[in-house]
Amino acid sequence: MKKLLTCLALSAVLFSGCTLMKKSEGIIKVNNTVITQNQFDDAFDKSIDKSLFKSFGGSKNFVKSDENPMYGIFKDKVVHELIIKSLLDEEIAKRGITATEEDVQNELKSIIDKVGSKEELNRMLKQREVSNAQFTEDLKTQIKIKKLVNSIEKINVSDSDAEKYYNSHKNEFVHGEQVRASHILISANTIEIIQQIKAKNPDIDTEELNKKLEEQLAAQKAKAEATLAEVKKNPDNFEAIAQKKSDDKASGERGGELGFFSKEAMVPEFSNAAFSMKPNTISETLVQSPYGYHIIKVTDRMEAGSTPFAKVKDEIKFYLETQKQVETLKKLTQGLMKNAKIEYLNESFDPKRPVKEVTPEPVEKKG
Repeated sequence: MKKLLTCLALSAVLFSGCTLMKKSEGIIKVNNTVITQNQFDDAFDKSIDKSLFKSFGGSKNFVKSDENPMYGIFKDKVVHELIIKSLLDEEIAKRGITATEEDVQNELKSIIDKVGSKEELNRMLKQREVSNAQFTEDLKTQIKIKKLVNSIEKINVSDSDAEKYYNSHKNEFVHGEQVRASHILISANTIEIIQQIKAKNPDIDTEELNKKLEEQLAAQKAKAEATLAEVKKNPDNFEAIAQKKSDDKASGERGGELGFFSKEAMVPEFSNAAFSMKPNTISETLVQSPYGYHIIKVTDRMEAGSTPFAKVKDEIKFYLETQKQVETLKKLTQGLMKNAKIEYLNESFDPKRPVKEVTPEPVEKKG
């Protein structure tokens, strides 16, 4: 089934050339609000860093010039998003909508419940390079947007609406064979270890680097073997040992619990081992993957089939509610755009500006 859960579904709607201009100087006026060069620059860099250009150094290496065709595409996209954000902020203020501390805590709890734990949420934020301060601001924005949508249209998805979706999209809920497992991970990621060694010893030579790498890998393997011996001695304490010793902190907090998963959901080394085991058994030997050493406990198996409606009802309702909220927000922004007074204080930011044609320099013939 496709992933329906998105923690910042509504916020994503908002935030999805070199210049000598002062950073605080206004570039666009939306009704009575001025968008500055600095706001554009920050939004532009974030947009680039979330795109495929991140693999090429992101905003630091991106050529911000009208001679770069991709600059114009991203420039227009960011300008549009800033205008929409300005209009929505104005509408939110006009309606007296706010996000209280209680609202933030309730929303945070809801998100933690969906992702599994606070540690898992922090891991996801770190992976996406989102600071806690930025995440809190995004939460406040999401709350205010939701309140704005609800002030326009009360959205309610019934159980029958969800069942109707389920019956008309049954192919989305078909799954192959699955197992339910827990694990204890003793990390031994070669790349991460090398990075850690180099961070502490920037001038280390190759010979010394390899020596330290082998030492740390050997130490982690010894730790994994000792942990496996402890599990074999006290198999009923698997969950407690996982909480204490697993390097996968997110699952470790749950006693190593990973839930049900298909064979394709995990790296081959892990899946092959887990799917070869019977329920209520623990792997006899360490299972090595690119992440390190795993001790696996399989607790259940599920034959190929369809996920029952009862198990996905809440997820479907959340998805349908989000879709309706996005549609309502889209209609609102279209109306606000139609009636807005937008003035481009710097004409280079006007999407209707003449496109600068780049003429290639003639190639000089030799001979």
